[in-house]
Amino acid sequence: MAGPWIRALAGELDRVRREERVPLAPALRTLFVGGGTPSLLGPGAMEGLARLLGSQRLGDPDLEWTAEANPESFSPELARAWAASGVNRVSLGAQSFQEEALRWMGRIHEPGAPARAVAAARRAGIRNLSLDLMFGFPPDLERDWVRDLEGALALEAPHLSLYGLTVEEETPLGRAVATGRARAPEEDRYREEYLQAAEILVRAGYRHYEVSNFARPGFQARHNRAYWEGRPYLGLGNSAHSFLPPLRRWNLTDWNAYQNSVREGSSPVAGEERVTGGARRLEELWLALRTDAGLSLASLSPPARALPESWQRRGLAEVDGPVVRLTARGWLLLDHLVVELDGALG
Repeated sequence: MAGPWIRALAGELDRVRREERVPLAPALRTLFVGGGTPSLLGPGAMEGLARLLGSQRLGDPDLEWTAEANPESFSPELARAWAASGVNRVSLGAQSFQEEALRWMGRIHEPGAPARAVAAARRAGIRNLSLDLMFGFPPDLERDWVRDLEGALALEAPHLSLYGLTVEEETPLGRAVATGRARAPEEDRYREEYLQAAEILVRAGYRHYEVSNFARPGFQARHNRAYWEGRPYLGLGNSAHSFLPPLRRWNLTDWNAYQNSVREGSSPVAGEERVTGGARRLEELWLALRTDAGLSLASLSPPARALPESWQRRGLAEVDGPVVRLTARGWLLLDHLVVELDGALG
């Protein structure tokens, strides 16, 4: 399975070098392998990727190399192979520890799989682990959210990512809601479960450092911070995005279309946009306010500086000297607050 994937990445990387559209760093600070379930590619995939990128590019002793995995396919053999290749951080898509919820989502793993995957990673020497959990399920499922949070805490993973369930047209949930076979998640339930999780996890010693992310000290995701800080990055593979300010590009989504494009020597880029002017300002506000680094008040005009103070009075933000940071309640309204602030800037 890994062979076609590595060959396609090699073809795209060669094209990137020739076109010089994105400068290639001589040594990577972070590397993220995601976009689905890389664990299904088999034990040799990360070794092949390491050979493709080269030992010099992967030679930084502080490199954070993350790979996503489905708990069911993350075997002890795979864990050892990944660790030997240089992977030092694993993100596991646990989603829930309750059988009915997993079955409803169409997940292939059973409730005990995340614990076995965590144990396999630790035995292989990978200690930097992240678990994904999903909240905001339809009420008819009667999913116990606190029980799932307690299940995640019991595994002592140093990083947790929480994602709210949303209804999108071309998904099984979207089709089920459209035909009346399922109820849409309730907005109040979504809000309550998010705030409940924030309270429980912070009390347990996690830092709520970004809208969806919680970490023990020293375990924040460094790769994701590059996105939030608007730094350049290169993405390879189907659906991958790249950003070299102000140009953002994204690849073909379909694997076969992407693979055929690279094999034929044509560009796999599906589209691009230049993020400038008002769009760039709006994005910068949104990125700054989505993390606990916050937004510098000095970057705002005098009329706009009054808004963070009003947010603070409503419990949506904290003004700490020269910086405004949103609270968990504020993060629930992130898009609205960013638009409001952008409007005040004129």
